[in-house]
Amino acid sequence: MNLQDLIAADAKVGLQTYGRLPYAFVRGAGARLWDAQDNEYLDFLGGIAVVPLGHCHPKVTAAIQQQAETLIHTSNLYYIEPQVQLAQKLHEISGGMRAFFCNSGAEANEAALKIARKHIKEKLGEERFEIITATDSFHGRTYTALAATGQPKYHKGFEPMPPGFLYAPLNDIEALRDLVNEKTAAIMLEPTQGETGINPCTSEYLQAVRALCDEHGIVLIFDEIQSGMGRSGKFFAHEWAGVRGDIVTLAKGLANGVPIGALLTSEEVATAFSPGTHGSTFGGNFLSSTAALATLGVLFDENLMENATRVGDYFSGCLKDWAQSAGILKEVRGRGLMIGVELSQPIARDLMKKSLERGLIFNAIGETVLRFLPPLNISTDDVDEAMEKLEAARKSLD
Repeated sequence: MNLQDLIAADAKVGLQTYGRLPYAFVRGAGARLWDAQDNEYLDFLGGIAVVPLGHCHPKVTAAIQQQAETLIHTSNLYYIEPQVQLAQKLHEISGGMRAFFCNSGAEANEAALKIARKHIKEKLGEERFEIITATDSFHGRTYTALAATGQPKYHKGFEPMPPGFLYAPLNDIEALRDLVNEKTAAIMLEPTQGETGINPCTSEYLQAVRALCDEHGIVLIFDEIQSGMGRSGKFFAHEWAGVRGDIVTLAKGLANGVPIGALLTSEEVATAFSPGTHGSTFGGNFLSSTAALATLGVLFDENLMENATRVGDYFSGCLKDWAQSAGILKEVRGRGLMIGVELSQPIARDLMKKSLERGLIFNAIGETVLRFLPPLNISTDDVDEAMEKLEAARKSLD
């Protein structure tokens, strides 16, 4: 189909759940995408943090091809070798956490909320069920993950939400402390909020939250679905604060585009799940586990976390200089290659669209924030090219 036929067909047969832009890509390599007319685009959104190695990395592609022609799926009633190998790798990376695999970030967060409640009920009593999350957080679209999401706009029309969720402003430890009570089971945070404009937790805040959870004997959950996989320059973004979570969730970039989610827990929390308490038909199958193993191999072998820090610092500096010189800078936020630029003028959406016309992909959050989540193996030359396209887009708005 050509683009117009594709748009018309989707309008007739697809649920209209996405505010799609009129573009369709047909192939990709590294940080580049191409449409059917062979127009080239520099992808600085990375499938929304889903392709940390860029599109179609040859080592991941080869691993997928080999596994696809060998065996894709058996039931989790039997042992799956690449799943166990993936759990071993994450156990090593995380400093001893146990793993459960599913298919998405929302499912990983659902599993995290379930195991946190079950663990604390067994430890402190049946009255413990409340989960405290952050205002402006985003944890997924399934019902419980949606209830954990501290944004009322996503709840509208789907009420009543599952009970037991409270919300505190990010980086306000006193407001968080005031919400902890005899019903609290866990605190759940994104070390850097992604969907509302790249809002990082301060190290001091995360350290205080860890101390608060220890004081009350409750669970600390880190949602690393967008900020994890080395995007911040460390494998987990919470590592920058020198703290550990009792539960950590991963998804998005774990298999460089193949759907997979992971729940990681401490040894103590892990005992709350026993045979029959949770499961996933497709979770950790041969194909997704193999793709994740290959992705982790490249991430470490090619030193991409170090590259994320080096190129991320360069990119953040370029963005700050650009926005300052244009007179539109309010703030540049983030770490590594998870960057938000808050503008002093409501032109973010227009900039996104004009940049797309010039072959640069990123996204706008509201009218004032630009979000950049490029592959972790981009170069400073890629950044220079992106800045040229961004400035051309800005000038076109004058």
